[in-house]
Amino acid sequence: MASRVRSAALLVGVALTVALSGCQSPLQRLDELAGEQGQRVQTLDLKPFPLLLSAPNNAVSASRIRVYLEGDGQAWATPSQPSLDPSPRDLLVARLAFADPTPSLYLARPCQFVRSDACETALWTNRRFGNEVLASLDGALDLIKTRYGNRDFELVGYSGGAALALLLAARRDDVASVQTLAGNLSPRYWVQLQQLSPLDGSLEPLDYRQRLALIAQRHLVGDEDRVVPADVLGHYLDGLGEARCMEAVSLPHVSHRDGWEAAWAQWRQQPLKCAE
Repeated sequence: MASRVRSAALLVGVALTVALSGCQSPLQRLDELAGEQGQRVQTLDLKPFPLLLSAPNNAVSASRIRVYLEGDGQAWATPSQPSLDPSPRDLLVARLAFADPTPSLYLARPCQFVRSDACETALWTNRRFGNEVLASLDGALDLIKTRYGNRDFELVGYSGGAALALLLAARRDDVASVQTLAGNLSPRYWVQLQQLSPLDGSLEPLDYRQRLALIAQRHLVGDEDRVVPADVLGHYLDGLGEARCMEAVSLPHVSHRDGWEAAWAQWRQQPLKCAE
């Protein structure tokens, strides 16, 4: 009898834990994960969009800092209804950043985790790659550089964060290289391929092909990715043309969300062959 009581109590405890974890906000879950991994979550006081940044508790000191750019997050609640909160529910990019032994920072997108009066649904739907978003991230990199004293950046963009990494590299002179994971490298082609509505108000990396052809790049794609299929990478490479330093890698048994932690653990410390 006592054993059955203990078992029942254990089941109730497990159920309560699951229920409570389900009630946590994305920011609470990120803050908890950061604390477990020796990271500190902070808010960059930028206008009009404050941005969330996570950095190691130990001071970051390096001439080159790797910055992980978050993906599109929860942009849509349903196929026809924009989300009220674009914060990612899956903290994959944060986990990748926190596990990286390279001097690294995690940078969220406007209106993810931190809201402001300027937030509106178009910023994480049609204008997710627009000038406002790009300018906000550009300002964050300036602030990071002032704060940490680094010389330049390596940008790592996941999914939609890949397009923004390329757009930032095209406009700045301190981006040494770009690596992308499951990257949406050509939003204009992606919406055509997936038969989605045009992203009015967004920018297209291939419109800056001459500049991007000079940037060292590595693009990793999963061969089971149906969200951003490998065709997007093929279109980007064809549109870019001859590039100074380019690597493209297809990863077996990796989808848009699954398999990246193991794959990136193998690739994150490998220098770009073409940049050696």
